[in-house]
Amino acid sequence: MRVGLDARKLHDFGIGTYLRGLLQELPALGSPEELVVYLPTEAARHGSPLGGRPGVTLAVEGSAPYSARELLALPLQMARHRLSLFHAPHYVLPPLRPCPAVVTIHDLIHLRFPDQLPSPLAPLYARVMFRIAVRSARRIIAVSEATARDLAERLGASPGKVRVIPNGVDGRFRPAADPAALDAALARLGLERPYLLFVGNPKPHKNLPRLLDAFAGLDPKLGRLVLAGTPERARPGVEREVGGRGLGERVRVLGVIAEETMPVLYQGAELLVLPSLWEGFGLPALEAMATGTPVVATDRGGLPEVVGEAGLLVDPTNVDALRAALYNLLVDLSLRDELRARGLARARTFSWRRVAEATAAVYREARG
Repeated sequence: MRVGLDARKLHDFGIGTYLRGLLQELPALGSPEELVVYLPTEAARHGSPLGGRPGVTLAVEGSAPYSARELLALPLQMARHRLSLFHAPHYVLPPLRPCPAVVTIHDLIHLRFPDQLPSPLAPLYARVMFRIAVRSARRIIAVSEATARDLAERLGASPGKVRVIPNGVDGRFRPAADPAALDAALARLGLERPYLLFVGNPKPHKNLPRLLDAFAGLDPKLGRLVLAGTPERARPGVEREVGGRGLGERVRVLGVIAEETMPVLYQGAELLVLPSLWEGFGLPALEAMATGTPVVATDRGGLPEVVGEAGLLVDPTNVDALRAALYNLLVDLSLRDELRARGLARARTFSWRRVAEATAAVYREARG
């Protein structure tokens, strides 16, 4: 079986993390027998660690994601490489294809929160492409039961087509071995402990204003708040939210963080807070638990499936409850130690090898 995987978003966050984890393990399984990986032009130019691996063919696909061109270019690639099956890692799946397809759906954020999309036509595009993907794919991979329910309730996806495969976590995310080396690494980032950590692009569904309201009511001695992952275009708006609450001295706004730096940020944090109104999965929660950092998250979407009883879950619309959870975890050392141990144990149940094995099984199902 020859499977094509659209990896044009290889260096993105979220979907990129999924692709990197899957490609780290899938070639070693020997199933599928042949894997054609479609890389963006820039990634292909700089080479790939996948190059030269048995059974892996690298191909360049320069069409931009979410463009009309990709709907024509990808089927041509499928035909050129005589694919048995095509795997789309997000909801954009060309409707006219020469082979069957599998699609991974991470969340339905674009349908739940259409107002945060970049143009008036974007919500219509999202609705159309989601429906095409759900109706035409042989199998749908959902990264959580919450996303699977959303697919059924909002798009009428047949339960028989949906397979839930939770994400994995990279081995780089582990507890710090040397506290002195950790402090030195944090100093290079201009950080010192203690601090609370938020990771993510501050889109409206990330619920940052309520987090700032909750944090404003905490004793400043408990630590600063570090916001990691803010794109430059979003920085002015975030800084206005911070400054408007008089938190300029207590909140550090970091830009997009290099992948290799993220373990250090998690390791140094007193806790990770994810106040999202909805997440299909919540990779930062899993990465934090794997480093031994306790988590405060919300009780919506896929986050309860990720965190389980290894963190504190709160209503994302209740600022007082969020503040209380942060305070309790910061001052109660025994609770922090307990959640740290639970988080480490829970994180060990997630792996990209399991994701790859389950995905290979879905390929075999879809191919028939």
